[in-house]
Amino acid sequence: MPSKFKRTHYCAQPTEAQIGERVTLMGWVNKRRDLGALIFVDLRDRSGVMQAVFDAGDLLEADFDRAESIRSEYVLAISGKLVRRDEETVNPLLPTGTIEVRVDEFEIISKSETPPFEVDDDINVGESVRYKYRYIDLRRPVMQQRLMLRHRIVKLARDYFDENGFIEIETPTLGKSTPEGARDYLVPSRVHKGKFYALPQSPQLYKQILMVSGFDRYFQVARCWRDEDLRADRQPEFTQLDLEMSFVDEDDVITMNEGFLAKLFKDVLGKEIALPLPRLTWKQAMERFGSDKPDTRFSMELTDISDIAREIDFKVFSGAVEAGGSVRVINCKDSVDKLPRREIDSYVEFIKQYKAKGLAWISLTASGEIKSAITKFMTEEQVQAIFERCKAEPNDTLFFVADSKDSVVYASLGALRLKLGERFGLIDESRFDLLWVTDFPQFEYSEEENRYVAMHHPFTMPKEEDLPLLESDPGKVHAKAYDIVLNGNEIGGGSIRIHDPAIQRRMFAALGFTPERAQESFSFLLNAFKYGTPPHGGLAFGLDRLVMLLSGSKSIRDVIAFPKIQNAACPMTDAPSFVEQKQLKELSLEIED
Repeated sequence: MPSKFKRTHYCAQPTEAQIGERVTLMGWVNKRRDLGALIFVDLRDRSGVMQAVFDAGDLLEADFDRAESIRSEYVLAISGKLVRRDEETVNPLLPTGTIEVRVDEFEIISKSETPPFEVDDDINVGESVRYKYRYIDLRRPVMQQRLMLRHRIVKLARDYFDENGFIEIETPTLGKSTPEGARDYLVPSRVHKGKFYALPQSPQLYKQILMVSGFDRYFQVARCWRDEDLRADRQPEFTQLDLEMSFVDEDDVITMNEGFLAKLFKDVLGKEIALPLPRLTWKQAMERFGSDKPDTRFSMELTDISDIAREIDFKVFSGAVEAGGSVRVINCKDSVDKLPRREIDSYVEFIKQYKAKGLAWISLTASGEIKSAITKFMTEEQVQAIFERCKAEPNDTLFFVADSKDSVVYASLGALRLKLGERFGLIDESRFDLLWVTDFPQFEYSEEENRYVAMHHPFTMPKEEDLPLLESDPGKVHAKAYDIVLNGNEIGGGSIRIHDPAIQRRMFAALGFTPERAQESFSFLLNAFKYGTPPHGGLAFGLDRLVMLLSGSKSIRDVIAFPKIQNAACPMTDAPSFVEQKQLKELSLEIED
């Protein structure tokens, strides 16, 4: 039966100014306390909590008996007068802590079994249980706050880009599978036997075609899919704040998005960010921080000692430099007395996952004593030159990585830098450091595929001055690409796109595409480019990651209503699941054992 009650307020809406008024609230029972002739219920909805008082003196005996049956997570409608709480029951931690509702009418709308865990922000429950009962988990205030923050960010984005002339256009989710990029999620077609759609990894090609169509400012809250292994900040399905602009250069796109970020931080977090944001080239970011998404909230930057190492009688160092690589160091300040040998040994194992062959170290004790296994290969002058270069002082520990590939040195020391930053409490968690990384390499070499692949995607425009190198030396080509980084996390990335069909074909050729394969895979884009294409560029923010960082969450799963777990499954719905043989037959599919 539908309730006879009509809600007048959310639970946390009434204030002291309304004392004496009649209110009707609806929500879930957060807590219940039975004091005999008085029953106190904390009624909860998405706005917060209101204390309701069931007094045997105010209710008929049968109604009070019903009130005694109320349990946690029952859904109630209550009606009564808003009154001031007795002094001894005031709760200063609640916005509604000075008022309560004296209930004279109520209805138990829905009963609840005992939930698998308490609806409390401080629960200690495994993720598998939380995700299986996600509808319970989402009742917790912290989860509701995160999803409401997500709503605010999306609304702010829509308003901002609308005010700046962007048109929101939806692009298809059933599209064509194209090479390059991550693995596609494929959807078999029933009508076109043996053919498949691909769910989009991004709206990239559609939004470029929209620029050809004359919609010179496009925006979309876009659902995207990638069939890849999960991490704390990845999901198989995710959301982008996606945009594209015509007749622009890199500075135009960057300036537009800096305005969005300034508004976002001011309106959502109450923080002013200084514009323009700092910029680092990709080369500067890698050389200083060992990462193209550097966390600049603490220093401990990498130091290049390759020129010194070349002359050291230690083949691990000199050989790496002679082979075209480098030797680099990070100085962990004031750490010798806090770093036991077993911990240093654990770092040796840690960096091996980044393909480093080893980790050398020198400890300069507080008394000035040098402890190391590698200084025996160095002259006193070489040791002092390293100390001077690295600004080493007593109680500092220097960590060295040498390799014939700079990429290995960067990756291993960059990861160790972050680990040491956390270990020694160097990261100011209250700070929000934003910066742009620009001038990325156009290509990176894939040893697995034995060819160059696009560092961003095949539609990124190379720097004009590097175009002559596309065929002769692609490894030296730089891209008109830019990433926006927040506290060591890439929250968005984009580029100026190729709009000239001839350059696009050269790009495909550099990636190993024959003209026939390029035409087969991207004919719709290349054909569109024949009919007048404006210069254009854009950017996409990862909405899930952005909300995660702004909410202080540790995982994007905490800011997605119904996320997948580590194996890309949904414990609540048991997806993915087997389907009936009839469905497979309609799709002309057969499952191999």
